[in-house]
Parts: sequence; C-alpha cells; structure tokens
Amino acid sequence: MRDILPPASAVWNRVEAVAREVFRVYHYQEIRTPILEETALFARGVGEETDIVGKEMYTFEDRDGSSLTLRPEATASVIRAYLEHRLDQRPGVQKLYYIGPMFRRERPQKGRYRQFFQIGAEAIGSESPAVDAEVIEMVVEILTRCGLDGFGLLLNSVGCPACRPAFVAALRHGLAGVSANLCADCRRRAETNPLRVLDCKVPEDQPIIERLPSILEHLCAACRAHFDTVKGHLAERGIPFEVRPRLVRGLDYYTRTTFEIVHGALGAQNSVLGGGRYDGLAEALGSKAPAPGIGFSIGEDRLVMAVEERAAGAAGLDLLIAPLGEAAFRHAAALARQLRRAGVAVEIAPEGRLKRSLELANKLGARHALIVGDNEISAGAYALKDMSSGGQRTVAREAIAAAVLNPPPALAETN
Repeated sequence: MRDILPPASAVWNRVEAVAREVFRVYHYQEIRTPILEETALFARGVGEETDIVGKEMYTFEDRDGSSLTLRPEATASVIRAYLEHRLDQRPGVQKLYYIGPMFRRERPQKGRYRQFFQIGAEAIGSESPAVDAEVIEMVVEILTRCGLDGFGLLLNSVGCPACRPAFVAALRHGLAGVSANLCADCRRRAETNPLRVLDCKVPEDQPIIERLPSILEHLCAACRAHFDTVKGHLAERGIPFEVRPRLVRGLDYYTRTTFEIVHGALGAQNSVLGGGRYDGLAEALGSKAPAPGIGFSIGEDRLVMAVEERAAGAAGLDLLIAPLGEAAFRHAAALARQLRRAGVAVEIAPEGRLKRSLELANKLGARHALIVGDNEISAGAYALKDMSSGGQRTVAREAIAAAVLNPPPALAETN
C-alpha cells in the first residue's frame, strides 16, 4: 500500500475526470458501494476456487462473529446492490460506474499494490452482443482520451453453462499428462478448477498451456453466433482486436465475451484492464430472476503509470504573483482570490525581491508570473511574464485571467 503524492495526484485526477466525462456521454451513472462486505458475497460471486478468494482477500471476524472482507473487486458488490435495491424495476439497461479502492494481498509487482484503485462499469439487463461491443468501445474511448496509445485489445468467448462442461472435460483430459510439469498453483487448479490454469502468468508454463484444447472448438451454436456478432460490431466501428482462445480472466462468474487490454509500458504483467460478460452472477448471488450483464475494471494504478510521463505538466501552476512590498502583498491576495474564482491556479510569492520571486516561479513550474508593485496598482495594469519564453507584456486587471488561460503565441523576450 502506498501514499499518492503531488504532482502524481494531479494525473490521477485528470484520468478520473476523463473517465467521468466518457461515462456521462455513454449515459452511465455512478454507484458507490461499501468498502466492506460480507465474505460470503465474494465467495459465492467470485468463486471459492479462485486465487482471489483462496489466497488474496483481507478477511476478518467482526465483533459479532460475522465474517467481513475488504472488497477485492466491485462487480459482485454492484450486482448485490442491483438486486437489493430492485434496480431491475427501472427502465432500460442499468448502466453503472464506480471509481474507488480495492484490496488484495497480491505478490508485489510493477504497478500492483495491495490497496489498488479501479475505474469500472457494469451494463446490467441485456444479453445483446451490441452491448458488449459498446462497452468495449467505451473502454477504448477512455484510454484514448487519457492519452494512452499503442495498447492492444485481446478478445475471447468462454462459452456458457451449456457448452463449457464439454470444454472443461477436454481440458482435464489435456492436463492429465502434463499437469505435473506446471507450477504448484496450476497443479492445484488442474484438480479444482481447470479453467484457472489458462489464466496462469508463469512464463515457463505458457508452452504447455498453448498446447491445451481451445474453448473456441467447443462453443455451442448460440455462443458462437454471439461471439461472431461482437467481433462484427467491433470491426464495423474500426476497433482492432486479437482473438486469444485461452483468455479466461481470473473470476468464475464470466460467461461468453471476455476481453483484456494490454500495454507494453507495464512490463511482463502488462494488463491495463479486463472485463467480460457474467450472465449467471445474479443467480449465483441468490436471485430468482436473471440479470445478464457485462462490465470491466481498469487498474487505475497501472493506467496512471502508463500515461504519467505523457501527462506531466498537464496540470500545474498557472500563475505566480510576485508582490513588491507589503501593500502589494495585500493587493495580491485580493487579486489572487479574483483569479482563482475565474479558474486560474495561483500562488503568491512571499513579499520580497523580484529575482527571488521569479526563481520561485521556475521551481514551482509556474507558466506565468505577474509583477505587482505600487506603480502597477496605481495604473491598474500589471507586467505578465511568460516563464517559458521570457516574454513580458502589460495586462489590465480584467484581462489577466484570459491572458493566462488562453495565452497568445509565445512572446519574444523583452528588456
């Protein structure tokens, strides 16, 4: 777990603002679920045999003896809230998004933390492959608007309860002679939940996994048609993808469409986000009525890491006011209040010499400096200095905000 400090926190705010705006135009609304839930919710929803439930959850006993868990993911919580508050009674597909911390006791890796943050969304109430495609399109839009490029979309179908058992049987047969050569986790998974073997990230296991049966060879007609339609929608929208037959994701509730987006800047564990369809999750949580859905979660820590260098300097200090004397300092305070109300990020230098104030402006990364002395106060006009070019011009008080927020081409340096 870690602290997120400025200036990195500015990048986090920018990423979240971009996500919120994309969610708005796709008509998603925010849901906020508790950080603590009953342990049984995740055991039933995520799956008893998953690594998350078996090894990674932060679980403890409350004072009344009940078992509580810090949420390791949000989809089960969102579906629990959907059922509890009868959101199925509202018109149309329920489009919900969330932003917040999750908790898993994972082995530390680049960009992975035990308190980590996710940006995610769920579209609940439709089995349509068009909804799958729109969700994936929205994900791509968020990443693109955040400034991420060079990422790859991986796509697969994991079938449904009608066709998956035949695949699992074929997978067990394929693992029978090779599981002894896999890592310890996969040897256990081969017995308890063979699908989890396909989610293994151990490099030495990959050649063996690549030779195992493919789910695409076992899809029923309905699942095959669904998957073909999803691919068709993505192709029509110009969204490139790569089919990965062994992409299963790490949670038990997925059915049919699964997807992942990877980026090379993140190293070996290069996933930025993952998602998929979970048509049977509501029933697993005790609902008598089906609530088919599809969703995704972005690893915000890893997304920020991928865009951080590109975003450096995107948010910062617009203006440092350099007051020359005590009266100018008081005047600068009133001026700063006016400018902040206009949306300008302002800092006031301690009253003193101009040279020190300009040095401070450089150290703080201010884009402009405003010189305020007795003459400037009397005239109602101030010297505005462009800190990158060194150019300087005189600006009236009422024009300062516009000059700072919408500067003209860089001024030539003046004496």
